[in-house]
Amino acid sequence: MPSPTLDAMQLHDLSTPAALVDTQRMQRNIERMQSRMNTLGVAFRPHVKTTKCLEIAQMQIDAGARGITVSTLKEAEQFFAAGVTDILYAVGMAAPKLKQAAALRAKGCALKIIADSAESARAIVQFSKEHQQSFEVWIEVDTDGHRSGVKPDSDDLITIGRLLHEGGATLGGVMTHAGASYDLHTPQALQAMAEQERSLCVLAAQRLRAAGLPCPVVSVGSTPTALSATQLEGVTEVRAGVYVFFDLVMANVGVCTLQDVALSVLTTVIGHQADKGWAIVDAGWMAMSRDRGTQKQTHDYGYGQICDLAGQPIEGYILSAANQEHGILSREGDAPDPAIAQRFPIGTALRVLPNHACATGAQFPEYHALTAGQIGPAWSRFYGW
Repeated sequence: MPSPTLDAMQLHDLSTPAALVDTQRMQRNIERMQSRMNTLGVAFRPHVKTTKCLEIAQMQIDAGARGITVSTLKEAEQFFAAGVTDILYAVGMAAPKLKQAAALRAKGCALKIIADSAESARAIVQFSKEHQQSFEVWIEVDTDGHRSGVKPDSDDLITIGRLLHEGGATLGGVMTHAGASYDLHTPQALQAMAEQERSLCVLAAQRLRAAGLPCPVVSVGSTPTALSATQLEGVTEVRAGVYVFFDLVMANVGVCTLQDVALSVLTTVIGHQADKGWAIVDAGWMAMSRDRGTQKQTHDYGYGQICDLAGQPIEGYILSAANQEHGILSREGDAPDPAIAQRFPIGTALRVLPNHACATGAQFPEYHALTAGQIGPAWSRFYGW
């Protein structure tokens, strides 16, 4: 049987720019990650901030994921309303957000929150006493100096644990995110970072337990470390998000290829500056986002990799610059293409692979599912904080 061909007429019917999801690539990405977690013997809790889409999260759950991770309480509210109950809010908890979190738990959501300071722990305990509302709290651990978290060997870790446990909170465990893995690009370096993430988070758990404090969950994760870890002794679950779509940053890191990137932006050529070697498209930074994450990596893709309508990269052409609603398509390097207008006539439909799938996805209210060359249903995204 011949392979399905792309229905170009369907794509031309979409108003551009539009966010496309190649469902076959996405399903392959989902299965790859879940299979790896199964092999390593840990639970998998996907971070749904990448897609913020119920249909996609359900595919991850159907593949074997246990619970989800969110980046906003609004996400938690929306996914809970849709039937997902096991949710980790993986952003440090501040006192003004506790009322919103408590309302979710009062409705039956098994919401977990995190703390990485004594101040945060005290605020949680004080709110709990004043409102007769107990929280499950995980302590965020800094295993790579990338962002937030308490050092695994610090006295602060035990102080926070005692404040929570003795203050009536459920001390659920420890969690970490090795975001520094995004700066790496060799298998050896990624494996080393995955082991650093694992060993230091396990160390934090061991220290809490040695101090007589409960620590049932040891949660680690980033897409690069999840796909690079060789063993996860002492870890109970892994979290990762961008793997579901992948993007150009992840391709530079080395954990996927361009053929794995499932999210693209459909765009149309709307003009030219032939003397500069430019084709102008209608996907500017409002469509692609301002994220220039590949700029500091081995291959700078500008604002995105140009692809044909079938999603195949057109080698040597990138979205080199962007204004709000205009993108500049040009040849990589200093030599402009004098035949740019002939190569990309006005009205040409193209697809652009994003630097950062989370940021690009956030520019659109919905995704258009593309399966075997056919446009399927539009999937809405959740918004808000």
